[in-house]
Amino acid sequence: MNNVERNKKNIERFKTCINTNDKILADELIDSKAEFASLTSAEKLYGGAGYLSVVEFMRKSFSNIHWEIVDMAAEENKVAVSWICSGTHDGAFMNFPASGKKFSFSCMNFYYFNDEGKIIKDVAAQGLMGLFQSLGLMNK
Repeated sequence: MNNVERNKKNIERFKTCINTNDKILADELIDSKAEFASLTSAEKLYGGAGYLSVVEFMRKSFSNIHWEIVDMAAEENKVAVSWICSGTHDGAFMNFPASGKKFSFSCMNFYYFNDEGKIIKDVAAQGLMGLFQSLGLMNK
């Protein structure tokens, strides 16, 4: 299996990781030195535990949050993924009380891999704006 196919397969495994909050899988798929910025922390987050801390933050506000791959394209050490994210706003989120509203929005991420096939960088092309629009929070 070449690196492109391996990285695409690892994105499929990554989908399972974020949908199940699997810490062991996160450590297998995300380099321990990978650095992530987040609204959940003023400090940088690192590795699988850092990435999953963002997922856990989202689950506090959207207990049934779920990501589904719509499409992906890969080359060398990069995989672009179009996602559909859906769930229910059943917990407070960034000063917005739970509304009970269901949401679904599209987002796009670019994942970069090292030579071992681990994620070293995640760049979100869009994201929270789709969530805010879906929940009707844009005008508040």
